[in-house]
Formats: sequence, C-alpha cells, structure tokens
Amino acid sequence: MPDLVALADIDAARAAGAGVVRHTPVVPAGDGLVYKAENLQTIGAFKIRGAMNKLAALGADARRGVTAGSAGNHAQALAYAARHFRVPCEIFVPAGAPIAKIAGCQALGALVHEAGASLAEAVAASRTRAAEAEMTFCHPYDDPLVVAGQGTLGLELVEDLPDLECVIVPLGGGGLAAGVAIAVKAHRPHVRIVGVQASVCAPYAGDPAPTGPVVTLADGIAVKYPGDITRPLVERYVDEIVTVDEDAIADAMVHLMEVAKLYVEGAGAVGVAALAGDPGLAAREGTTCVILSGGNVDLGAVPGLIRRHETSAGRRLSVFARIDDRPGGMARFLGIFAEAGANLIEVEHIREGLALHVRETGVRATFEVRSPAHAEAVLAATRAADYPVTRE
Repeated sequence: MPDLVALADIDAARAAGAGVVRHTPVVPAGDGLVYKAENLQTIGAFKIRGAMNKLAALGADARRGVTAGSAGNHAQALAYAARHFRVPCEIFVPAGAPIAKIAGCQALGALVHEAGASLAEAVAASRTRAAEAEMTFCHPYDDPLVVAGQGTLGLELVEDLPDLECVIVPLGGGGLAAGVAIAVKAHRPHVRIVGVQASVCAPYAGDPAPTGPVVTLADGIAVKYPGDITRPLVERYVDEIVTVDEDAIADAMVHLMEVAKLYVEGAGAVGVAALAGDPGLAAREGTTCVILSGGNVDLGAVPGLIRRHETSAGRRLSVFARIDDRPGGMARFLGIFAEAGANLIEVEHIREGLALHVRETGVRATFEVRSPAHAEAVLAATRAADYPVTRE
C-alpha cells in the first residue's frame, strides 16, 4: 500500500505556508549537536505548518469555517491559519483549559466554546458542530495534509545541515515525526530518526493507553492512541522510539532556559531530555539535530521548575528550628544566616501542631545559597551558634 504522504506533498505544503511559516534557525549546542528552534515559529510551535497546508488545500470548501477540539498549539495554529485565509474558526476546549491559550485563540479571531470535562469530549463537540454547520473538522495530526505540512520542517533540516546524521523529534500523535522522517529520508535515507515520548503516555513505545487524565509537563504530546494515518508512517520511517520521565523533562526545560537561553515547553523539550539520559542517541559523526517543537510554556509552571532545579542543584536550603519567641529572637536567628552569606527567600512561624515551650516558636525558612558546600557551611555556622536546625 503506498504512503498517503510523499515528498511531492511536502514540497507543495511549503508553498502553501509561504509568508506565514518561518524557516526557523538551527542553534549550535556543541559537539555536533544543534537545536531546531520551532519555539521561535509563528504562534510559537510547529503546528502552524500543518494548519496552513490544511486550509490552503481546502480552498472554497473552508468558506463555512473550520473547527477543532484542542486546548493547545493546534487550536492557536488553526485560528491563525483561519484568520490568514479569512474563514470562520471555532475552537472547542475542555473545562479548565488554560486561560492564556483561550485568550490567544480569541485574539486571533476564533470563537471559543467550553465543551466537556476532557479533551475527548471537546473533540467530539467540535465534530458535532462541524456536521451541523457544514464546517470542516481539522484533526491535529491524523490527516495527510497536516503530516505533509509538518514535513516542511524536515526540508529545512536537509537544506541547513549538510552533514545531518540523526534527528531526535518529539512524538505525540505522530504528525511531526512522520512528516519530518519522510522529508529527511527522501533526501538522505541513512539519517536516523528517533522519536521521543513522555513515559506517562507512550503508545508508540508499546505501552497501554493510560486511563483518565494524563498529567505531564509534556501535555502537547500526551496522545493516548496513535492515528490511523500516522501510525503506519511512524512505524515505517522512525528508526527508534524512546521515553523520558517527568524529572528528565523538567530538567531539560530548565537547561534550555538557563544554558541555551531558549524558552521551550515540556513537549518541545523531550528530545533534550532523551539525549541527557542517553548521550549514545547522538550520532558518532556528523550533526545530531534535536527538534524543539514549541515554546508555549505554561507560565504558572515556571516558578515550580525553577524551585525544583535550584533545590536539586544545591542552591536552595530549607531548614526548621525552634527559637526564642521574644523580641529580637527572629532577627538574631536570621542574622546568623546573613553573616554566612545565605539570602533569605521566605520564612514562616510554626506555632500549631508542635510541643513548644510557652516562650518558643517554630520557624521554617528557605535560603538561597551558592552551592551544596556553602549550604553545609551555613548549617555548621547556625549549629555553632546553638541553634539545632534540621534540614528539610
């Protein structure tokens, strides 16, 4: 059976996205490694490639409008493409969808409906709306036109990286991985394609579909079931599939912010996570490219990521102590930390649930320190001053 997506389809998709889809840069990351920065793409993710190709192909058939069930990058990409082609767009999101993403779709002119408690229910509502209003339902990945659009990223890799040997790509529904693999292997069949899934939802890796909501930093690739179109393409063209856990994804996101100065969402950072866990995934010679598929980070998650990273790197010190509950007691206690070079981040009194002397209070405090060795020195100074602190 011939593939539903060929190189000619991907070449045509490139023309369809002209003027909107950006040719994103490849950023050197050392030792034969580069990052394909799709986080700098229009709407902040690769999804615009497939959306533009889909609407361009629909032509007059899209005049009644397009619909989708999505709470993420697909919704924003479709809204952007619909505005470009001047057709109506309605997006269905589950209850509790991120306000920023809803606002993003609305700013692009889309009508946003809240429908159901899950993404599956939102998708079902969008299909129903499409049938009732003679609109076109646009699938986020299981569509040959979408796959071909995503494949334009592969054409850019071939053009920009003459010694390309390996591509590491996020793998959710399979549209991006399949499209990139088809485009790259059409020009350079020897290039190895590695797909990366989040371990909590990894159907392409052979894991059973999880039941209930999937909680992961990589929500953009948390697709429970491979597509009818994308699955055979992934099985044919993707050479290897690996999985990464939540800690690895969190570490990769912070690494990209701190070292590469790139703001990348969890789904976009899984390739970096995979390579950090297994450096052997990279090609021994030539260039290995990790695709950073999107940069639409949930801002609410960033403080937690930073706190976690600072703690694991030994740059946060949390302690508990019992101190004299008299005027100046807190100041004397905190002064010891200040003299030792620790910067106070937060402090609270703990008076309930402890067997305290009537002139005593519990204190929980968190400090910024320079290193694990500095933290130990701070603790030693505090204990030398007769404060029996315990580390938390």
